[in-house]
Amino acid sequence: MKDDHTTVLARLAPEPVPRRDFLGLSALGAFVTALFLAFLGIIRLPRVVVSASPSRKFRVQLPESLQPGEPFVPPGRNVVLFRDSEGVYAISLVCTHLGCIVKPSPNGFECPCHGSRFAPDGHVIGGPAPKPLPWLAVSLEGNEVWVDGNVTVQPGTKARG
Repeated sequence: MKDDHTTVLARLAPEPVPRRDFLGLSALGAFVTALFLAFLGIIRLPRVVVSASPSRKFRVQLPESLQPGEPFVPPGRNVVLFRDSEGVYAISLVCTHLGCIVKPSPNGFECPCHGSRFAPDGHVIGGPAPKPLPWLAVSLEGNEVWVDGNVTVQPGTKARG
């Protein structure tokens, strides 16, 4: 009777899994897990995570007290505006070296990141900036100045009005 009991237990015991089968099942499990995680990532894609940036074409009201040749930087913009006897013009404040924002100085503009210096008209006085600061398209409508940051113009181009 003891032999019958041992025989039944031996037949009910699971067979050992060969090593190759175990490795194959492990690889299949890893593949299914990777597909599941990728699917979860795809489900999250439709959510918008980009913050809105200000429009590159914008309107500015120049201060009445703005003196000829005095820089005016509109709040929240990387542009400087000037008024002189010939008209109004705008120069980008984005350094042509690595994109830092230059600051107006008594002698023009200075890049706080790598030391590039620019004249008041935007041309390079001291490197490493490879090109002058770009002039931007400007138009006048009454007392308002429209600046289009998407359109560069030749240095010296001014809106008259």
